[in-house]
Amino acid sequence: MTSQAADRPEPVGATRRSKITPEREQEFYDAVLEQLGECGYDSVTMEGVAASTRCSKSTLYRQWKTKPQLVAAALRSHRRTRCIDTGSLADDLREAARAAGELSGRDTKLLQALAHAAGQDPELQRALRETLVEPEIAALKEIIRRGVERGEVPADHPALEYIPAQLLGVLRVRPVLEGEWADPDYLVRFVEAAVLPALGLT
Repeated sequence: MTSQAADRPEPVGATRRSKITPEREQEFYDAVLEQLGECGYDSVTMEGVAASTRCSKSTLYRQWKTKPQLVAAALRSHRRTRCIDTGSLADDLREAARAAGELSGRDTKLLQALAHAAGQDPELQRALRETLVEPEIAALKEIIRRGVERGEVPADHPALEYIPAQLLGVLRVRPVLEGEWADPDYLVRFVEAAVLPALGLT
């Protein structure tokens, strides 16, 4: 069941805080990820998560309001945003690629499991975008902004706007094209062979 609330859900970032501890919250996330990995999105239910973590459904609904918000928050829970600032745009992009590659196997597998469901469920699609996609894009844009401020690349360079699409896109497409995850080594080599030359940072 998708557990759609009657009123419009709040943005994922506006999740209300309750009295549950961070450790307890992580138990919920772990239960969601386990069910998602084993059975797929459609089989994850608020009832199932509540049963496996020995809590009431009302606790889950108070905290996340809907199943899509809970699933998106669970996916985000094991992604720790690293503050990347090496002082060099080229090195920042290498480090961003390396960090993305460290999570690529698990992340890509889970997102592939959610792809069909997200296409059918606008709320899930919105929750995933707010929780996973937008923070990654914002982090890359901040790296680019600092590089422009340092004068490493002009602000109007036509390749800048495509950097998020390049890095995030290759994460998703390599398993389809080559049957392998985009691991850190692959992503760093991709940045050095395709992204940096396009920016004139060879």
